[in-house]
Amino acid sequence: MTGNDFVKFFLRTPFHVFMGDTMLITVKGRKTGREYSTPVGFYRENGYLWVISNRDRTWWRNIKDGADVRLLLKGKVVSAFAETVTDESEVRKRIVQYIQHIPMSARGFGIRVEDKVPNKDDVARLAKERLFVRIKI
Repeated sequence: MTGNDFVKFFLRTPFHVFMGDTMLITVKGRKTGREYSTPVGFYRENGYLWVISNRDRTWWRNIKDGADVRLLLKGKVVSAFAETVTDESEVRKRIVQYIQHIPMSARGFGIRVEDKVPNKDDVARLAKERLFVRIKI
């Protein structure tokens, strides 16, 4: 059992309340039609759920042009629409907002913060490696 398998199992139990802002997103393969579920962290802003992911992951490619998804969110199954934000300048802006919402994430991303302002070079480096998924529920 992998770490993701454990998180998926835990999200499906009443103990999901201990998982904070983690949900299960299920996407349908564009070519195969097969469903893929993966646990992701998120934050809410302006009616959207925002998820950051590595560009080298594969799950998000199934929603690259926008697609319906299913979420297991706070113990409830929710239908939603997701689309990717891959443009590096947009990702840089979103990373800054992400760190404002989740300040402790800066350290994990290797982003230096001074006077509550993320280092621009660190943010630019991370934007080459990451992307965001915007989900409307």
